[in-house]
Amino acid sequence: MTAMVQDSPAVRPARAELPTVWGLDPVQLHDRFWAARGVCVVRPNDQTPIPQRADLFMLTDDRTLVLFPLRQAVDQLYWVKPEVLFIRLRGRPPKVYRELIRQDASARFLKFERDYGTTAGATARVALTRDRRVAELWQTTDGSGKVWRELRRQTRQIRGQTVRIVGQHYDRGSDHDLDLLVNHLVERWRTPTATIDGPRELRPGVWASGAGGGVEPSVRVVGRAWVGVGREVSGQQTLIGPAVLWDDPSRRPVPSRVRWGQIDSTSAAVAAARVDTGRASSHRRASKRVFDIIFASLVLLATLPLYPLILLAIWIEDGRPFFFGHRRETRGGREFPCLKFRSMRKDADEIRARLGNANQSDGPQFFISNDPRVTRVGCFLRRTNLDELPQFVNVLLGHMSVVGPRPSPRNENQFCPAWREARLSVRPGITGLWQVSRTRRQGFDFQEWIRFDVEYVEKASWLLDAKIILKTCRVMLGV
Repeated sequence: MTAMVQDSPAVRPARAELPTVWGLDPVQLHDRFWAARGVCVVRPNDQTPIPQRADLFMLTDDRTLVLFPLRQAVDQLYWVKPEVLFIRLRGRPPKVYRELIRQDASARFLKFERDYGTTAGATARVALTRDRRVAELWQTTDGSGKVWRELRRQTRQIRGQTVRIVGQHYDRGSDHDLDLLVNHLVERWRTPTATIDGPRELRPGVWASGAGGGVEPSVRVVGRAWVGVGREVSGQQTLIGPAVLWDDPSRRPVPSRVRWGQIDSTSAAVAAARVDTGRASSHRRASKRVFDIIFASLVLLATLPLYPLILLAIWIEDGRPFFFGHRRETRGGREFPCLKFRSMRKDADEIRARLGNANQSDGPQFFISNDPRVTRVGCFLRRTNLDELPQFVNVLLGHMSVVGPRPSPRNENQFCPAWREARLSVRPGITGLWQVSRTRRQGFDFQEWIRFDVEYVEKASWLLDAKIILKTCRVMLGV
């Protein structure tokens, strides 16, 4: 038996103009959802300038809207490295129809009508590319089947790839599909403020505009909901999600443009997932290991006379132990003790428990200025980077490399799976791109950490390692 969904009593007539929430109609919400993931949606016969800062470009026709998990496609795109990745999207929601009430402009009843939803096929097609030129070329076409076939024919000669992914697709010409799309966005999009200005989270999963409207505390909300501008839910009502209360048409705001350069947290995950991890040649890995052993041995021999002095200074101020081994992760997630000269007091853990709310870092690591846990000798060791000399023993043991991502513990690596997989595809380094390039801007340290770790893994080379070592020497010498 075919399921039937009864529409609300005040069913709108066929839409001459799409409703909006926070100034964005369903198609624009779809595009902002993908923009939050670093993906620019590109359509044929569209004169909109293509942003320079997008990570990926999604080629689609002017009627198809899609939702699907991005990771599988990104893995294919950055490991197989096709110029264009063709995605055959399969799977769709159960087929339902709705009984609609059609009204004229004066709200007088005209007729009942059944909406069977989209007439689109069981599959849809889109394409992903990293090449901005391909995206610009797609804009000049009509997006017809003939154009798709020609694009496949041309890319097959250079490097084209096809992948099948389970997801949803929607016809932008169908009211039913657009409603379904927005409901799915409400369920999936946990932080719409990544690319939409205006909404604020009133309670977990309930977003409303700061420009007017909202949900009173007395209202019970089951599930997730978006409340548009000028809409107020009050009293003892119950709001069942996923739900969208569209903007009051008389108060519809003008949405701001997507600021591609400021999409950090989400696009960082995309960028991390696209890193060509593990593709370094065996020759480079072997030669870098030989370099690490030689370099670490020379540094340990050259600095050996400093060890008795450092040990004596630590002992005079705070006694033993002289060394501190913090558990960090190396290639493949294996843990090892990252050795340092002890620069903190013995009761540093107890002090940190009391300072939890004073953390100045925007990420999982702990950092405060003038840290009271650090001893006077420790301040000097940290300022001169002498506390990290024992890490060259870790290099000799194969735990670390001279140059690589910053070594971090398991609890910090849990915050971004794609970033974790990228950075743990190589050995962590005593120095690295993050250490010599970070700006220390308030609220940006963790984002820069992700960015520079990913950039190093993606661009790793002997030349890059040499530049990082040179910059490190300049920093240590103050030149």
